[in-house]
Amino acid sequence: MHLLEALFLGVIQGLTEFLPISSSAHLRIVGTFTGSGEDPGAAFTAITQIGTEAAVVVFFWRDITRIIGHWFRSLAGKLPRNDPDARMGWLIIIGSIPIVVLGLFFQDQIETVLRSMWIVAIMLIVFGVLLGIADHVGAKRRKLDQITYPHGIMFGLAQALALVPGVSRSGGTITMGLFLGYERAAAARYAFLLAIPAVFGSGFFQLFKSWDAPDQYFSLGETVAATGIAFVVALGVIAFFMSWISKRSFLPFVIYRILLGITLLVLLSMGVISG
Repeated sequence: MHLLEALFLGVIQGLTEFLPISSSAHLRIVGTFTGSGEDPGAAFTAITQIGTEAAVVVFFWRDITRIIGHWFRSLAGKLPRNDPDARMGWLIIIGSIPIVVLGLFFQDQIETVLRSMWIVAIMLIVFGVLLGIADHVGAKRRKLDQITYPHGIMFGLAQALALVPGVSRSGGTITMGLFLGYERAAAARYAFLLAIPAVFGSGFFQLFKSWDAPDQYFSLGETVAATGIAFVVALGVIAFFMSWISKRSFLPFVIYRILLGITLLVLLSMGVISG
């Protein structure tokens, strides 16, 4: 049963990681309603995100290899420092700093108190409303190659908020991009690229920590299986999402977040689920 539960949670991870609805919140919620009734934990969440982030690498492989190549060539003086792809390399590095610093500094809180269902519900609602406002008022004129270094830091700070389940890594970063006037597709593309160092770093760190840990609900093999299925599902979700935002608004995701958050608050208030 543990394996089936882990695979099911892997599907949930793949479905929700790149939609602005918070994959960590959904793993926390779904884990409560599965047979065990257990929170799958921050370690399981971080490790399965390796699978979804591997899907980003596959989907954006040409972009990633070009950015890395140009970044190294600019360091060697073979390309100007203001080359767009070399700049993107620096923007990803700079934008990753906030989540690394805050993730290490608040590690204990992230793995314990911040996984409260009350916090998850409130964050789903609050950041759903913010996403809706940003999508409505944002100018949506700036393109990916217009991202500045100060904006890269602001994107990074927004991504760091996703350390709290319910915020959403893609949702928080995209919301910031929309407030700054970037096109939906540009904000999403940068959000996906920006997540690569943070997710891989966090995932492999948690994998190392939990290698022989006796108190993990899922075994290492079950977690790896969930990670594999998350990768497969995420590939399809990325393609769908990038196509969706090129033509449509984020309103359905906003409505979903708010309704889910309200439902959780009602269930928590009635004692149907515990916080």
